[in-house]
Amino acid sequence: MIKKEQVMIWLVETRANFLVLSVVLVMIGGAAAWHDGFSHPILFMVTMIGVVCAHISVNLFNEYSDWRTGIDAKTFRTPFNGGSGILQQGILKPSQVKTAAWIALFAAFFMGLWLAWQSGWPVLVLMTVGGITAIFYTDYFARWMIGEPFAGLTLGSFVVIGTYYVQTGSISPGIIWASISPGLLTLLLLFLNEFPDAEADREGGRRHWVIVFGKSRAAYLYALLILMVYAVLVVGTIYGYMPLTVLIGFITFPIAVVAVVKTFRYKTDTPLLVPALGMNVIVVLATDFLLALGYVLA
Repeated sequence: MIKKEQVMIWLVETRANFLVLSVVLVMIGGAAAWHDGFSHPILFMVTMIGVVCAHISVNLFNEYSDWRTGIDAKTFRTPFNGGSGILQQGILKPSQVKTAAWIALFAAFFMGLWLAWQSGWPVLVLMTVGGITAIFYTDYFARWMIGEPFAGLTLGSFVVIGTYYVQTGSISPGIIWASISPGLLTLLLLFLNEFPDAEADREGGRRHWVIVFGKSRAAYLYALLILMVYAVLVVGTIYGYMPLTVLIGFITFPIAVVAVVKTFRYKTDTPLLVPALGMNVIVVLATDFLLALGYVLA
């Protein structure tokens, strides 16, 4: 019998609170498809479960890799960065985490195969790129300066596009445009969380944007990307790629501005940067949810 304590341990290890990102991304694609007259609830639910499983595998592979390289033992851990601490405390064995990562990835893979059989081969393309990113992100992509864009693509834009395709059997210019802001938001979620880990990541052999650009220039890049998220919404509505109601996403803009200001001010002071990290998470999840709501309202 599975004990409640074991369930809680695995919820912490899989970073379950961040799995909400997968849910709202699938909601955007599903809402856009519903707006365009398509609704297949079973396909939608399988997509949701498959994407969440893929996200779990990414988190677990990352936890295992950061334990193996010793990165998480050197970071200043906050609720938003530095891993769960489960492996460092010896609560789970590394082999258990690695096995669970592969199980989650295979579960996502088989659900993806079924969705491809139901909808078409483009699902296989998106799924393959996502699977490669899940496996190689921590040990390779994060060392080659391509971790952030691949995270934004696979756990952002591709989820929105893939969900829409599963529902409609097509990929429209509108859904491609609609996927840009969610992709940028996923990138931003990872990007800002790299600030507190930069020194430990450098010692562990990583070479992500914060390390390469330095925290001062990275703060400017963070601000620019935040502005791009909202600019894409405006341009998308002007040219008719997205309904006007998606501008409801601007509700989070004041929070984003405060997060940017705090990032500039406390970029080198992790304890004082924590509120900005929290605001960044709110901006990412809430804006994605509001985009889905915008399509429903339309």
